[in-house]
Parts: sequence; structure tokens; C-alpha cells
Amino acid sequence: MLYLVRMDVNLPADLPPAQAEDIKTREKAYSQELQRDGRWRHLWRVVGEYANYSVFDVASNDELHTLLSQLPLFPYMKISVTPLAQHPSAIA
Repeated sequence: MLYLVRMDVNLPADLPPAQAEDIKTREKAYSQELQRDGRWRHLWRVVGEYANYSVFDVASNDELHTLLSQLPLFPYMKISVTPLAQHPSAIA
């Protein structure tokens, strides 16, 4: 199943810089692991915002929830999920 996911990140201003860098480093490694195994199919930055749009290809709502909740930045995110279906006019 495909899902369009918007993630908006809001790190607290008082988060120590070393802790913020550690979280971002772990986030990058985890997201790249999911991209390599094909579950995180696309990752696009939203210009001018600390946000992204991503496309996930996973078996279920529960699997997506598990993947998202394991993101190191998850506690600092607002996440919106839109399930996607094949469009009848799509040629692919």
C-alpha cells in the first residue's frame, strides 16, 4: 500500500545542540535504511520549511505507524498521512 506522508518538524529551542545533532544523525541513518529496503520510496523537502513529503510502500496501516513512530524525530513531528490508490488514468 502506498501512503503520502507529510512530516513537519519542530525541535524545541532549548534542546541542547549536541542532543539535536545526535537525533538528526540517527534520523538520517534510519531513513536511509528504509529507503534502501524500498519501504520509503520518495523523500522530498518542502522549500522554506523544516518539513518533507514522503511516499511509503508498506503492507498495512500498522506497519506504517510502527515505522513512523520509530523515527528519532517522531516526538518533535506533526505527521499527516494520506493513503493512495491507483488512478484509472495513470499509464504506469
